[in-house]
Amino acid sequence: MPNPPDAVFFLPQSRGVIAVEGPDSREFLQGLISNDVRRVTEEQAIYAALLTPQGRYLHDFFVAALGDSLLLDCEAVRRDDLKRRLSIYRLRSKVTLADATDRLAVALVFGGNALERLGLPAEPGRARRLGDGLVYVDPRLPGLGARALLPHDAAADLLSKAGLAPGDQDQYDRLRLGLGVPDGSRDLPIEKAILLENGFDELHGVDWQKGCYIGQELTARTKYRGLVRKRLLPVEIEGPAPEPGTKLMLGDQEVGEMRSAVDGLGLAMIRLEHFEKASADGATAGAARVKPRRPDWASF
Repeated sequence: MPNPPDAVFFLPQSRGVIAVEGPDSREFLQGLISNDVRRVTEEQAIYAALLTPQGRYLHDFFVAALGDSLLLDCEAVRRDDLKRRLSIYRLRSKVTLADATDRLAVALVFGGNALERLGLPAEPGRARRLGDGLVYVDPRLPGLGARALLPHDAAADLLSKAGLAPGDQDQYDRLRLGLGVPDGSRDLPIEKAILLENGFDELHGVDWQKGCYIGQELTARTKYRGLVRKRLLPVEIEGPAPEPGTKLMLGDQEVGEMRSAVDGLGLAMIRLEHFEKASADGATAGAARVKPRRPDWASF
């Protein structure tokens, strides 16, 4: 769906921040997550995931650099679990993991000429300092706008001075769902979801050239053996928004399952063999009818 007409910012309470510091911080993360930490600088952020050894989703997050710190923009309610899981692998590495949520706020900036107002090019992950924090283009899609990590007491003022108006969660969700982009564990079942079924490759969350990381073997096998049979896709909804987990049916045949939704837009996991028919005729999901479509960025 179209961006809001004006550039806006939103400070979601649903996001938290973990600071990873110490001389071994980059090497430590490099061996654990799906993207290449060596690319992260104050001019470049990345999107990445932490997986189970069997290649199933545990957490996704953004990694940005501020001074000597690597900052993980993650789900607030699950940041303790992320910190705990990373700590398991710390062993003798010279690394500290600290919750920085009380110090830094996450901001979402989107709509209109948001990137221009922040002095950012429309290139995934491009970053720059702003005050005592930083802003960066969403590494998944520039169409999602920018993200920021800013001191709590200065965030709203800095963004307002950039010519941005306050926005809200529903505005952002309409943008995200229209583009077909998942929102962490709202859309990705923990210890079940597979990255490539959820577009992580095309959303720049996987680096195929880096060395080993947890779950790499299954992720690579899924890609190179062409094992993707389902995809998370945007859907248009006629009728009441189905609850997450509602089955999508073509007649008496189950073809998918709903994820998050708002205002006639949603995401659903669709079996690709049924995509064309569901897209043309619509599938039922409870009392609603839904039609999946292929997002512009997807290559299947």
